[in-house]
Amino acid sequence: MKPPPQHARREPASPWRRGVKAVAIVAAVVVVAAVAVGGFYAWSLTSRLQEASVPLKDAPVEPPALSEYSEPFAVLVVGTDECDDVVAAAFGPRCSDPENDGARNDVNMLLHVSADPRRVTVVSFPRDLQVGIPECTNKDGSVFGGTDRASINTAYEDGGLPCVADTISDLTGQSIPFAAKVSFGNVVNITDAIGGVEVCIGGDGIDDPDAGIKWDAGPRVVKGFDALAFLRTRTGIGDGSDLARIGNQQQYMSRLVNKLRSDDVLSNPGTLIGLANTAVNNIEPSESLADPIRIAQLAYTLKDVPFSEFTFVQYPVVDDPYDSNRVVPDEESAQVLFDALNSNAGLAITGAAGSNGGVVADPSVPTPEPTTPVEDTPAPDASASPDGSAAPGVVELPENVKGTKADQATCSAGNG
Repeated sequence: MKPPPQHARREPASPWRRGVKAVAIVAAVVVVAAVAVGGFYAWSLTSRLQEASVPLKDAPVEPPALSEYSEPFAVLVVGTDECDDVVAAAFGPRCSDPENDGARNDVNMLLHVSADPRRVTVVSFPRDLQVGIPECTNKDGSVFGGTDRASINTAYEDGGLPCVADTISDLTGQSIPFAAKVSFGNVVNITDAIGGVEVCIGGDGIDDPDAGIKWDAGPRVVKGFDALAFLRTRTGIGDGSDLARIGNQQQYMSRLVNKLRSDDVLSNPGTLIGLANTAVNNIEPSESLADPIRIAQLAYTLKDVPFSEFTFVQYPVVDDPYDSNRVVPDEESAQVLFDALNSNAGLAITGAAGSNGGVVADPSVPTPEPTTPVEDTPAPDASASPDGSAAPGVVELPENVKGTKADQATCSAGNG
């Protein structure tokens, strides 16, 4: 029997680059959610944000205000694989490997927030997704002429954060007014700042020497470098592919969101300040996000969104017909997803909790009662509600759109 393709193994010579690819997944939530509980502290850090900021072509025209953001919006969070100080201190010689020079956008997450009612959808893009990359100008003034086909994780090298935003905007048709770049070492600081995150290890446990994990099945609180290892693991879960790892990372994100909005965090001023400090000190924002008033405004907009309306999905893909180690867009399924987001439909996930067997349902949590059937719900008409204010009901996503809700508990599908 032919084994399933192991997507995204394009750089097998470097365990470091291969293993640490997706650690910045944590910051995808923290960029907005951490500030949602500690935005007041970011005020004193304005200058640091502005020094690192970069422009976006879809930046909003209206100034920030101390009120809810009235329109739908999207925040792109990019995690790069650079060897920052936190990781270098832990892994030493690995960070001197010439193969690890530069920075690639190996984590790409688009956080879409609808309006009236508020819904939050986080779309993860596999790092070896083959896409077109537009012409981009880097910080040093060099110009990348664009290409019809390249791995999405090369866009940051081509033109920085604005180039990644333009690439994903072209792919999805979504305007991206806000963006932030984070590096992988943030996972250690972030999880320590909130006292760790409890994850669920399922299956036969995780045995992954590359990530330094040999853990039995069951609940486990991960902090610092344990959290780093958990997010690095690939060969220890599912079919061992990077697509399986996305589902595992989404388990972490879901549990992180719950932790960030819990009384343990909200009622502890020291935790709030430390978390906000960590988040603000470790992001390269777009100019549109380099303002504490804007950060507080977006955070305030998210504060009352119920867990059931936080959805984590993977951008739908199929195997690249030219290279089984890469993937290409499933354009038909993606169109259903983004039409639903544009028309502010509720999302019903019909596919698996994660791709390539990365996660399974948490057996310790009772299965919720079935909701009203949605088989007859028509696909949304995006043109009927261009401002995103109308909610046409619930749309069943195609089975190839894998994912979970924040209130849906999953466990790592350990294969150890």
